[in-house]
Amino acid sequence: MRGLARTNARRGPRRRFALAIGVVAAMSLGAPGAWRAYLGALGPLDLSSLQRGSAVAVDRDGRLLRAFTSDDGRWRLPVRAHEVDPRFLALLQAYEDRRFMDHRGLDHRAFLRAAGQFVRNGRVVSGGSTLTMQAARLLEPRDLRTPAAKLRQIVRAVELERRFGKAEILDIYLALAPYGGNLEGLRAASLAYFGKEPRRLALAEQAMLVALPQSPETRRPDRDPAAAKRARDRVLDRAAGFGAITRAEAEAAKAEPVPAERRPFPAVAPHSTQAAHDAQPQARTLRFAYDQRLQVSLEQLAREAAERVGPKVTAAMVAIDNASGEIRARVGSADYFAPERAGAVDMTSALRSPGSALKPFIYALAFEDGIAHPETALEDRPARFGVYAPENFDQTFQGRVTARTALQQSLNVPAVALLAEVGAPRFLARLRNAGAHVALSGDAAPGLAVGLGGVGITLVDLARLYAGLARGGAVPDLVDRLDLPRPPASDRRVAEAVSSWYVADVLRGAPPPVNAPAGRLSFKTGTSYGYRDAVAVGFDARLTIAVWFGRADNGAVPGLVARQVAAPVLFDAFARAGSAYEIAPRPPGALVAATGALPPPLRHLRKDAAKTLAGAQTPQLRIAYPPDGARVDLGLRQGAETELALKALGGVAPFTWLVNGAPVGAPDLRRQSAWKPDGAGFARVSVMDARGASDSVVVRVE
Repeated sequence: MRGLARTNARRGPRRRFALAIGVVAAMSLGAPGAWRAYLGALGPLDLSSLQRGSAVAVDRDGRLLRAFTSDDGRWRLPVRAHEVDPRFLALLQAYEDRRFMDHRGLDHRAFLRAAGQFVRNGRVVSGGSTLTMQAARLLEPRDLRTPAAKLRQIVRAVELERRFGKAEILDIYLALAPYGGNLEGLRAASLAYFGKEPRRLALAEQAMLVALPQSPETRRPDRDPAAAKRARDRVLDRAAGFGAITRAEAEAAKAEPVPAERRPFPAVAPHSTQAAHDAQPQARTLRFAYDQRLQVSLEQLAREAAERVGPKVTAAMVAIDNASGEIRARVGSADYFAPERAGAVDMTSALRSPGSALKPFIYALAFEDGIAHPETALEDRPARFGVYAPENFDQTFQGRVTARTALQQSLNVPAVALLAEVGAPRFLARLRNAGAHVALSGDAAPGLAVGLGGVGITLVDLARLYAGLARGGAVPDLVDRLDLPRPPASDRRVAEAVSSWYVADVLRGAPPPVNAPAGRLSFKTGTSYGYRDAVAVGFDARLTIAVWFGRADNGAVPGLVARQVAAPVLFDAFARAGSAYEIAPRPPGALVAATGALPPPLRHLRKDAAKTLAGAQTPQLRIAYPPDGARVDLGLRQGAETELALKALGGVAPFTWLVNGAPVGAPDLRRQSAWKPDGAGFARVSVMDARGASDSVVVRVE
């Protein structure tokens, strides 16, 4: 009786499986009505899992920058069959479904063979599942391995074949196949185990990824490399047996090691990609204007250079395509994952001192105004501008020099003399009107020190201003993302065409760092007070690159000199970008002549430049009225339209008054002025004299 019971127990599953075979045969071959009824009972095919993939950030050509886990914590990266090496697809079909291209979802021969083996042996000897059936199971996962579940897979497979082509069915399988842990899909597995895109896999790597989905947890190479190797080798042997590869290829591939651990997923341009993902968490693809290869290369350059400079030092870079304004690379820090360098802080958008890097724009404005020419003679001697007495970086003076030499050697006194002529408020207004956010310390009035780094500006804005010089003065509208609407075209300018070319021509002759080629780049460096910032910005006709070094906490770094630290990295960055070092053509109207051949007004800086010899005594400029902190009742609450009187003492005329940063009338030789408030409240009143000295007070008008 016990033997009979065991026999009946074995026959039960066989009979059910045989019945399932009969049902499938009847429905698929001779009972379309039953087929339609069963299909209707199943409901519509659920394709939603294809939409729940990982968000990815890609570069301008679709190359992966970074991926993010899906909402359920899985790595499920998009991939299509045409993005995979054809040899992988051949291996997959040889191992899983040799007649994939011929059947319509169900391989009757393989299915009947598997069913017969099951009935004869009471266990599964070979599978009859097609790739289409596996795709159906991945779309609607069921843990049960029952005849009913198998029947459902078959019906869904036939439905898939009727709705989609073979390539689209492969897309489904490649996107959802399990590879162990939280890895789903071929692309995620290829990156996690081999650090490669699927199109670049070697034969041994392909074979392992063909084998894993059959039993992803037991064959995981990071848990059991030996099991992964055995499974891989079975794929290679079967592929060789079917003629998909040669026996020699199989043996060579079997000799390759299997990975013993997972690799981290790419995190290229982490600051930009993370910010974009945080702003648009539902977006599946974030497309940047970056060049992935250049981005990776500059990130490596920044990391290596910062490590050479010292601990806690970080670096940032921005590369802009001059013609389009598209950002080709943006390195926010030396190492995003280095807390000791505050790597998560994006230093391309931090306000930092540019040092002398704004001097070219002083010269551009002076050239534009006709105050000076590149060959105009300037004095580099001890001088005092009010209470301000600038010195050169090396604390020496060169005497009489041309404007060209003064800018190339970054001399301070000639730059301040020119700024005194063009006016610090006008200079700052020019930069701001060009689109740069330039911040003054404590909302102070603009003084002559702004030309030597006494302001804050972001590296992105600094690079954009220099790109304007490369474009003949027209500042580009920057494009960081290609999947967002482009900003409306603007007509912002930082200089006119001739003065921009003058500056570019001068900066191209600046002495390069050691072992760097001369005459290739128009570039300028800047070192901030206290060795906190080292900046180098350069451009040719095609590209503008800005480089910054410093500490994110604004700490001093002894020896942080831009010419020694940032300039060599700038030239290296251009070399990595493959620059051809094109030179912009000379515009019409540009005057090329030696100092003696210039028109007389341009041979020397005008003698009325506001400066005095060092040691000359000038009364200090200060605001006499209104006093700082005063409350002045002008009857504004009663509707009166009274003006606030303004009075200064000391200083050198003319005087420029500003209220809340806005000029009050034109520069005036008198020390008195008046301002008409537009309402009650606090106001910052500032005055600046011809020498660049300034004073400010805060008052409340009522």
